[in-house]
Amino acid sequence: MCKNKLAEEKFAELDAFIEKLGAKEENLIEILHRAQNLFGYLPKEVQLHVSRSLKISAAKVNGVVTFYSYFTETPKGKYVISVCMGTACFVRGSSDILMALQKKLGISSGETTKDGKFTIDALRCVGACGLAPVVITNGKVHGRVEVDDLDNILVELESGVR
Repeated sequence: MCKNKLAEEKFAELDAFIEKLGAKEENLIEILHRAQNLFGYLPKEVQLHVSRSLKISAAKVNGVVTFYSYFTETPKGKYVISVCMGTACFVRGSSDILMALQKKLGISSGETTKDGKFTIDALRCVGACGLAPVVITNGKVHGRVEVDDLDNILVELESGVR
């Protein structure tokens, strides 16, 4: 299936969601969540589509996208690795974990490897302070992580082990 056909299907699915939910500004965040789940990120084309569908300004849509850290305007890797940098995690060594991960993958926080496999994110507190330091991989929480655990976490990600 060609890229344009896939994009058309995703836009059609988004339109159906908007119609079901209601094309109202009050539903903007929920619509953006669905759009990001469909497309993987929120490029300008998607933001403009939402803007037109809800009959609100593109600037307003972009303002919401750029305000909330959950939303992204750039594609993420297949494997998203998030390191908590909240106080409890930081005190217990999350900065060392982040630095080691950046070195292993050759990218900085907020970047994606050239092959599109890995993205590293540094997060504020994730609310799992009792497990500090915490690393989250594609939604799976890893607690009490040490630098020596990173190789196993990367292998687990690529092998599909959950």
